[in-house]
Amino acid sequence: MWCVKLSDSQRDALRALVRDQDQRGPALAAALEALELARWDDLPDATLPWDRVAELAERQGIGEADVVWDLAARTVPEPERKRVVRKAPRTKRARPKAA
Repeated sequence: MWCVKLSDSQRDALRALVRDQDQRGPALAAALEALELARWDDLPDATLPWDRVAELAERQGIGEADVVWDLAARTVPEPERKRVVRKAPRTKRARPKAA
């Protein structure tokens, strides 16, 4: 995935280049659609509460990137669960044969 910042005139020129292609496949059609929607993506850069991110990452034993992913998806991280480890697999007992 590419991420570039274009001025309005650069975006218009790129859009014109894509429109002028003789055979527009799905990739170019998607690129043209992305260029059409790009003008709505001119939002200020986001800021994150890095202190909270670091705290959550340390508390859950995961990386900061995972915490950011959870926050971006607006999901609440699951609480830590204790894992139950069995030492030996259980064996199935044979049923007695019916008489």
